[in-house]
Amino acid sequence: MSAVLAPNGKPAKERKRRRLKPWQLMPYVFVAPFFILFLTFGLFPLLFSAYASFFRWELTAGLGNMKWEGLGNYAFVLQVNDLPWSRFFSGEFWSELYARDFWRAMYNTFWLGIVSGLPQHLIAVPLAFFIHTKFRRARNPVIAMYFLPYITNTVAITLVFSSLFSRDFGVINQVLTGLGHLELFGIHPLAWLFPAQNVDWGRPEYTRPIVSFIVWWRFVGWNTVLYLSALQTIPKDLYEAATIDGAGLLQQFRYITVPLLRPMMLLAVTLTIIGNLQLFEEPFILTGGSGGVGQVAETVAMQMYKVGLNDGDFGTASAVAWLMFMVIAALTWLNNRTLGRKD
Repeated sequence: MSAVLAPNGKPAKERKRRRLKPWQLMPYVFVAPFFILFLTFGLFPLLFSAYASFFRWELTAGLGNMKWEGLGNYAFVLQVNDLPWSRFFSGEFWSELYARDFWRAMYNTFWLGIVSGLPQHLIAVPLAFFIHTKFRRARNPVIAMYFLPYITNTVAITLVFSSLFSRDFGVINQVLTGLGHLELFGIHPLAWLFPAQNVDWGRPEYTRPIVSFIVWWRFVGWNTVLYLSALQTIPKDLYEAATIDGAGLLQQFRYITVPLLRPMMLLAVTLTIIGNLQLFEEPFILTGGSGGVGQVAETVAMQMYKVGLNDGDFGTASAVAWLMFMVIAALTWLNNRTLGRKD
């Protein structure tokens, strides 16, 4: 075999393989646990659930009994084939749609997400601005007070609120009935406003508002901290110049603070959309896993849990999960188009 010649006509020397030294392998060793855990508990379950959504499969039957369904699981979840589409604009159509499990859970999820999520930001933005402008030395204790509900265990918070709203022994009923029985000069001036008897907070009309209030109370402090951190990045020169020009506090908030908070609003609202549409712990614990009377507080996440773990229908549960993923992705894209645009 002839030797390979170099450009100068001399035989080229064979290149030696470069071997990594042991200490050069250490960075890969240190990052390997993360990738192993991510692939095992993150990426693989994600891809497998997408795969399982096209099969009819019960957890107890084993992998060998998976039967191909195609889009059958998605059609079973949506249940839109026999809806009275000719009466789309009538109440009958929407009542029939609400009677389907997935659409009822979807309605409950959106109801809880909007009622608990929208007030979070409507209160967190002005509250953060007020703390930023009025609290100088005591800012950190005030922030810690508002942030405390977020870092408190969700189960503990829900159990406390469940006790507060207890019909017979709850503090809320004691306060309300006490105000209703308040007597001044022989009359009860507040009897028309407050109940004379204990309120049954377990009734369907109260379940969703209570869950929404718990979620709002827990996350309003988190959003306040987010907006407060963004406020601290706004140059003080802008406020000083606005003050010199005669702008009041409200005008500064409207024309300086709100426009410059848009990037943080995009992040905060995106996190709210993702979190509220996956709501599970608060309604599950408050209603004992049943969703309340008539399943008025059963969310999509609760339905997925019930179908997958209680009924053992993992294929249908995977289809529910991916349908919810599509909804979250669409709303996140819409939010990005709304708050992420550059004027």
